[in-house]
Amino acid sequence: MRDVALGQYYPAKSVMHRLDPRIKLLLVAGYVTMVLLVNTFVGYGIIAVFLIAVVVLSRVPPRTIIRTVRPVLYMVLLTFTVTFLFYGGESYNVFFEWAFVTLSVNGLLNSLMLVCRLVLLVLGPSLLTLTTTPVELTQGIESLLKPLTLIKLPVHELAMIMSLALRMIPTLSEETHRIINAQKSRCADFESRNIIRRAKSMIPVLIPLFVSSFRRSEDLAEAMESRCYKGSKGRTRRVRLRVALRDILAIAVYAVALFVTLVVAYNFWGFGILYGLR
Repeated sequence: MRDVALGQYYPAKSVMHRLDPRIKLLLVAGYVTMVLLVNTFVGYGIIAVFLIAVVVLSRVPPRTIIRTVRPVLYMVLLTFTVTFLFYGGESYNVFFEWAFVTLSVNGLLNSLMLVCRLVLLVLGPSLLTLTTTPVELTQGIESLLKPLTLIKLPVHELAMIMSLALRMIPTLSEETHRIINAQKSRCADFESRNIIRRAKSMIPVLIPLFVSSFRRSEDLAEAMESRCYKGSKGRTRRVRLRVALRDILAIAVYAVALFVTLVVAYNFWGFGILYGLR
């Protein structure tokens, strides 16, 4: 669990690190939309190629990116199993059927497609936190949500909460790892095949984890108060966000990637987006 990369920042000097955080947030939202629009293996292959190119430009080690899949690995396997077993598809593609379990070619293809979609949905957004500092992330979210201040919504506080929650994931993962090791030294059984026994052994882990989380939250609140933090009231910034040429080029590259993906995946020139939405 201490190898969880989600929420961590990897310092490096790259084009992706220098992009405007607002542009990166919009590109991530567009990337997720593109992954959800496509439902062919060819489309996922093209998205994977563009994603690999972005990883190379970010100068983040591929091993660090791949680690982000570990927390959702069980969910991916469960999704694949359930879809494969209970999605029968067309009758002529069924090669095994018993009671409510149906194994078919369509079920296998749909299972693999869902796995590809989940993996891409995890790998892409992880680059956002790996290439963006907490301060930049908070500033970007606050800037994008600024129109909501017209309806008296505390945008700055919401952005700060989202950023802190995201950055607490690696800390809590490391804390969980230490607590589990401490309980193992006291002969706690976390590897037993008995589900009830394993569930009981998790209770001495969850309680200290909750206590530690509340203690960390209290320490953080006191640290912010001691530095006279009072939200967005009277707050100034040393660095102001400005859209540069590289940000415009990043948007253009994403537009090209979206167009190529939809056109090649659906083989429909000119109106690929409309065809993909149908």
